Amino acid sequence: MASDLQQPEVEQEVSPYGDLTVDVPALTALLDGKYADIRATVREGLVEYRSVLDDAETMSREDFCERVKQVVVDLAATGQTGMGFPEEYGGGGDIGASIAAFETLGFGDLSVLVKVGVQFGLFGGAILQLGTKRHHDAYLAGLVKGEIMGCFAMTETGHGSNVQALGTTATYDPDTDEFVVHTPTPAATKDYIGNAACHAEVAVVFAQLVVGGESRGVHALVVPIRADGAVLPGVTITDDGLKMGLNGVDNGRISFDDVRVPRDALLDRFAKVTEDGDYYSDIENANRRFFTMLGTLVQGRVCVGAAGISASKVALAIAVEYALRRRQFEATAPDEEQLLLDYGQHQRRLFIPLARTYGLHFAQEVLAAELHGVFSGDTDDETTRRLLESRAAGTKALATWHATRTIQECREACGGAGYLSVNRFAALKADTDVFTTFEGDNHVLLQLVAKGLLTDYASDFSDLDQLGMVRFVAGLAVETVLERTYAHKLMERIKDVFGSDTWDADAGLLDPDYHLAMFRFREEHRIAGVARRLKRGVDSGMNPGEVFSRVQDHVIAAARAHVERLVLEAFVDKVRAQPDGPAKDVLNLLCDLHALSSIEADRGWFMEHGRLTSARSKAISREVNALCRQVRPVAGDLVRAFGVPREMLRAEELLTWE
Repeated sequence: MASDLQQPEVEQEVSPYGDLTVDVPALTALLDGKYADIRATVREGLVEYRSVLDDAETMSREDFCERVKQVVVDLAATGQTGMGFPEEYGGGGDIGASIAAFETLGFGDLSVLVKVGVQFGLFGGAILQLGTKRHHDAYLAGLVKGEIMGCFAMTETGHGSNVQALGTTATYDPDTDEFVVHTPTPAATKDYIGNAACHAEVAVVFAQLVVGGESRGVHALVVPIRADGAVLPGVTITDDGLKMGLNGVDNGRISFDDVRVPRDALLDRFAKVTEDGDYYSDIENANRRFFTMLGTLVQGRVCVGAAGISASKVALAIAVEYALRRRQFEATAPDEEQLLLDYGQHQRRLFIPLARTYGLHFAQEVLAAELHGVFSGDTDDETTRRLLESRAAGTKALATWHATRTIQECREACGGAGYLSVNRFAALKADTDVFTTFEGDNHVLLQLVAKGLLTDYASDFSDLDQLGMVRFVAGLAVETVLERTYAHKLMERIKDVFGSDTWDADAGLLDPDYHLAMFRFREEHRIAGVARRLKRGVDSGMNPGEVFSRVQDHVIAAARAHVERLVLEAFVDKVRAQPDGPAKDVLNLLCDLHALSSIEADRGWFMEHGRLTSARSKAISREVNALCRQVRPVAGDLVRAFGVPREMLRAEELLTWE
């Protein structure tokens, strides 16, 4: 880009970060990490299939669904969608590579992304993680190549987040050695199922398993639903119809009328049924077995969070580049209007989410590495898995909420130009909106995070439902709850670092240890507050369900504070790991902006709890403004470093106009 577009037209301030410069290829390489080659391959594919962005607006819904399917099948032929599957079935044998590929695919059309996620992440992932060798042999090679199209039939019209209460049944018939899959009520209809309306031949169906007249809880079975394009007898499939977005994905409803499948259709990694009709599992506790089964499907949440971050990068790239071109009002010179990006409020609108996007990127990087470690067997123990599940749930929630807010802010920052479909915001807004609820409603996911915090992720409590968690916490002294949590250890670290209880007033505003201390204090205080409220409610004789309902906002706030701290720690750790130089300086600036703007956004809470004076609060706001001015000269380079292919931005008139 022309250098005159990068330089602000305001007086330069002395920067505590030195003379900031950005080597864009070097920063892109840092962001791409160990899978840079794979990301480069995916970027090439995005450019090759760039016309799909136009097709989404010009084709009928039916034609666009077929177009998206063909793109997915074509991508499968290159191997880039199957990197997480075992090599013996045509995959790449690298979970981390598959996450990197999926994340990068998020720069392009999101119907393609979601259909890839359904086919390879949900359908394929369920067979891989819940099935055994006979299922792998029967399905994996075909689905990796896109020859067997499938769907993931979990959600029902009447039940989404509460998977344990699904209504679909799978009853074992010992006379025929078959399971009978049935939809007993309209509420038990499988709903919103991607790939179902047109393309799936096979469904992984989650149903209440009934053996010998006894319900054994939710299990998964492989159920054929089409043959040669025709819906099979006993199966009813309808189209969910036009959606807010993602209309290249054929979401549909499926119901079953006593559909019979052989006994070996049960995905039986965690539970088996013998020919004699005996049910057995190595995990005796039904709740624990259920949560263990769901835990193996965590990759879906990791991928959705990654997609949200990628969509945010696209929006920020467009909005920042536009603000480097668009002028409005003669604010500083009588004969020339000022660039949008030279206005302080415009800087706040874009640079604060820009800094947070970098932070979430590094948090996602940590999460993806942990996922790879667990599923490759490097760090596979129960506590590590539970920590992974919690981190995946929380990161997904924060990342997708961030995408929703950031895309909207970027759209507004582009004015009327941002409202034109050609400039991508229409699709970005519509296609990402559902990210906050699929693969788990964000509020429900944060309750999962809170459960882990309050029980210290102990396997003894992995089978607790929310009411069980309330009873458990209420049975302990609050001090005991805190002793069990990692947050208590965090506060001890604060004292070790600063050596006094006045750290919040003594530390410098740009001290990362001060930022971490503030986040850690908030987390511990919120967890303690939840424990006290739960205990007080139960001790007063209130029904545990009512107690939880009344405390739910505090539960979610505690979980959110925990994940915010994880994000900041990932950002600080990444900055500290860099060698001294320009990259470290600019990342340090972004990290400071992210931390201080987060404290500023929650200033009311910190002031209420005695950790922020009004004078220091005002100083933080002034510092945030100053940090935004420091970002201004390098803002264009910071969004270019995301590596979003120019073709994926579209916006030809918006980004070439001067």
